[in-house]
Amino acid sequence: MSIRPLGDKIVIKVIEDTEKTEGGIFIPDSAKEKPQKGEVIAVGPGKTLEDGKREEMEVKTGDIVLFAKYAGTDVKMNDEVLKIMSVKDVLGVLEA
Repeated sequence: MSIRPLGDKIVIKVIEDTEKTEGGIFIPDSAKEKPQKGEVIAVGPGKTLEDGKREEMEVKTGDIVLFAKYAGTDVKMNDEVLKIMSVKDVLGVLEA
């Protein structure tokens, strides 16, 4: 099963940060920050403008992005946590 986002929505596979500090201390779930980084796995066709044309999406499949802390909706599929969010919630694309 897969998700096909509509409009200006994207699907992100959340990238969890390491659960252990450099000193070897494990961090409990209750003390962790919400992840704010993920890989774009699906992109909608773009927002429909008033003239009927589509607005071009600023991200593409495979991009690693940073997003707002409480952005999107969590969805569990195939034992993975995915986020569906509007492209406007993306703060930036990480580039090498």
